[in-house]
Amino acid sequence: MFYRYALIAIFFLSVTQVNAASYRTSIDDSKWDLAASKFSCTLSQQIPAFGNAVFEHEAGESVRFVLKPTETIHFQKGAKLVAEAAPWQPGIAPRDIATVKPEEVTGHLKVGTQHAQNMLAALHKGMMPTFTSKNWYGTPESLRVSVSAVNFQSAYSDYVNCTAGLLPVNFRQVARTAILFPSAAWRLSDSSRERLELIALYVQNDDSVKGIYVDGHSDNMGRRLMNRDISKRRAEEVTAYLINLGLEPNMIITRYHGERYPVVKNNSKANRDRNRRVTIRLERN
Repeated sequence: MFYRYALIAIFFLSVTQVNAASYRTSIDDSKWDLAASKFSCTLSQQIPAFGNAVFEHEAGESVRFVLKPTETIHFQKGAKLVAEAAPWQPGIAPRDIATVKPEEVTGHLKVGTQHAQNMLAALHKGMMPTFTSKNWYGTPESLRVSVSAVNFQSAYSDYVNCTAGLLPVNFRQVARTAILFPSAAWRLSDSSRERLELIALYVQNDDSVKGIYVDGHSDNMGRRLMNRDISKRRAEEVTAYLINLGLEPNMIITRYHGERYPVVKNNSKANRDRNRRVTIRLERN
């Protein structure tokens, strides 16, 4: 009875796709590849004669999905994304997920976190996230690109293990940091220590980071020599804490500038609050 329903489903599916150019990996060739590290987890599937379907989860961020056609012309007007039942799942209704616009330069279709999570859930249930678009290559023919759920669950288990080991932050999130200070103060707050701990953790895991620049600054309230001295204390306080967290002293270059380089004009309390800072900049090879 199951095979009868499956054959009926396949028949109706084929009828609805007579006027559609369809791309999907075969059951025998369906494969998921995982690229795993502390910095990112990438789960991808190659779609023959079309391109790649990729789930990307970077450290410190949430998962997203990118459909990467080899030709930018495929989705010039965007696509509708639907979770469809596989041919062997008769009676399961399709579920709309999103309408997706292509990137102008690459032609890639990028799906945000919530919809990417919906795609993962659909694949876990054996359904096929499918992108459809009308007027393929400017013709009356439509385009269908499906992501296969075959062999997904075992790959998904490895993917989940990878995401559990990701660092809490990525390079972009810690490469440029500003630690703010109250007026006339140089001691670190609890929140500042937590931020520095994240920076230290990242540096200890990324061998490409070779230099850390710590620069102290002040606002323009008070005498210049006093401002220079307090900016020095702030910078040295940050450097001392980073070293205490285990970073090599010879990696760190500590400088102080007083009021010379405000990030904004010192013409209001809010602006002066922003100028009382220590900046931490990571440099890679």
